[in-house]
Amino acid sequence: MSIRKHIPNTITCCNLLSGCVSILFTCNNHLLWASAMIFIAAIFDFLDGFAARTLDAKSPIGGELDSLSDVVSFGVAPSFIVAWFLSKSGIGWWVHDVNLFPMLGFILAAFAAVRLAKFNIDTRQSHNFIGLPVPAVGLFIASLPFFTMEMNPYLLLAMVAIFSWLMISEVPFFSFKIKNLRFKDNVLRYFVVIFAIIAVIIMKLAALPFVFLFYILLSVICYRGE
Repeated sequence: MSIRKHIPNTITCCNLLSGCVSILFTCNNHLLWASAMIFIAAIFDFLDGFAARTLDAKSPIGGELDSLSDVVSFGVAPSFIVAWFLSKSGIGWWVHDVNLFPMLGFILAAFAAVRLAKFNIDTRQSHNFIGLPVPAVGLFIASLPFFTMEMNPYLLLAMVAIFSWLMISEVPFFSFKIKNLRFKDNVLRYFVVIFAIIAVIIMKLAALPFVFLFYILLSVICYRGE
């Protein structure tokens, strides 16, 4: 096998490593760096697919490796951020000096794994998604520290519950895979990009959670009844 065949998988491994580093940063209370590593993982997640298509290097193992990496970077790493917020809430469910309450954050990782497993065997998701894509959830959670370093624990758990359900639901969500740049074929994508640009100009990085919420709401509104 030529070297170019290994390039996409190498990029995918960089996605996974970014997620691992994010977890390490969270464990050391460097939450902004942890979030930044998840965004870096998303860049690698985009580039590996782009490289696979450009180099004609798609492979079954590449698809499986991509899902495993996404579980770590957009499921487990964001769950650590949720657990960090919950650990700072002052709420304690103590068992033998161990606070179980922050562990509720890892529910997100479990549902992310189920979502990706379903995606791997679902042939209907070649263009758009059925169920909220895991990277969108991970990036939303990663964007929270840029908005605030304090979260109401019950609001956070409500978001975890809603996102967990949406990931395994039959609700359609549009993807950002584009075949051309024509406006009429990419109306929803351009709306999100325009909203993101305006929001970031006004609110800077604090706008990021609202950008991902806008994407979710736009998908739900435009695809309702399908």
